[in-house]
Amino acid sequence: MCGMSGKRGNGEGSIYPYKKGYAAYAWVTKPDGKRARKYVYGKTREEVHDKWIRLHADAKKGPVVTRHRTVATFLAYWLDSIVKPNLAPLSYVSYEGSVRLYIAPHLGTKRLDKLTVRDVREWLTKLSAVCQCCAQGKDAKRAPSRRRCCAVGECCEAYPSRRVIQAARDTLRAALTHAVAEEEIGRNVASLVKVPKPRRRRIKPWSVAEAGRFLADAAARDDPLFAAWVLVLCLGLRRGEVLGLTWKSVDFAAGELYVDHQIQRAGRQILHRETKTEDSDDFLPLPALCLKALRMRRAQQLGDRKAAGELWQDSHGLIFTTKYGTPIEPGNLTRMFALRARRAGLRVIPLRNTRHTVAALLVVLGVHPKVAQRILRHSQIAMTMEVYAEASDADLRDALGKLSEAMGGTG
Repeated sequence: MCGMSGKRGNGEGSIYPYKKGYAAYAWVTKPDGKRARKYVYGKTREEVHDKWIRLHADAKKGPVVTRHRTVATFLAYWLDSIVKPNLAPLSYVSYEGSVRLYIAPHLGTKRLDKLTVRDVREWLTKLSAVCQCCAQGKDAKRAPSRRRCCAVGECCEAYPSRRVIQAARDTLRAALTHAVAEEEIGRNVASLVKVPKPRRRRIKPWSVAEAGRFLADAAARDDPLFAAWVLVLCLGLRRGEVLGLTWKSVDFAAGELYVDHQIQRAGRQILHRETKTEDSDDFLPLPALCLKALRMRRAQQLGDRKAAGELWQDSHGLIFTTKYGTPIEPGNLTRMFALRARRAGLRVIPLRNTRHTVAALLVVLGVHPKVAQRILRHSQIAMTMEVYAEASDADLRDALGKLSEAMGGTG
């Protein structure tokens, strides 16, 4: 009789008829510390009773969420409240792009607590077959006279690369890790889905002869970025690190360079910020070639400053600037490197691939192994000596003969 009447059984709490079934509630503590009612629903009293028992058990363990957000709502909160204040600007730009372009359009309307491994797997499979020119309306944004593919019904099949798909999955996984930490969900379903790893293109680095030809050509043309190319090829500095160097970074007397800042493009901003970790900061010894190139650069910049006159803008004493003293766009440095390589008659390689040529160049420049060990950041001198054994001084020293002449007889 009790089961038919809808009255509470002993110890059941508030179970009552609701629509075409039953409902119940229990008082819980929310993640913000406030007390609230949490409701459960079901078609039979037994089903609701079981849910109600589980709800009580959850309430005893810790905070319970009473209103579940959609994936889109949670991601917006995560980007603004967690990523933006705590991570590097570039990380925010990357995560925000993945959310806006690849996650929210497909998974945004799903309830966060209902998201399954299958949902994530099906999303990634679908994403790899969605033309992004169509999805993002790239062709539609062009002037009507310049539309040539998706907007005129001829899909260009611009599917996302493996790298893009991996970045989208990694973004969702990072967000759900935070949702688990905030006890909004019980497990991270994105971490349970594997994605194919992007294939790495193997690019043969420049030989010392090629690097020598590149530098000799730049020196002969009085290239304002000559010192930048020297630091990239002799010290293995990254693009952002080279562009972030200031004159305060150079100690001409001690022959050292301190690397602790970088230039980055983050969305619409160019940022001059500290390197990622303190381990990245380092005092690097400057071989004679680097010191001479930096002195040449200083004279060049003074000339630019005089020529620009009132148009000169001082950018925190940066070593490498435009002819008006403004910071150089990181993307522009990459483009300039490719243009200079073609001009010197060399095969074009990505700027970051030059790091593989550094060790051999140091041998040819006659840099002492102990100095080279610090530049290459080898923990053991034996590693450096292996590099030195592989490079034959006599054969390779000729490769930099032209460079020495182009710089006025000093290398």
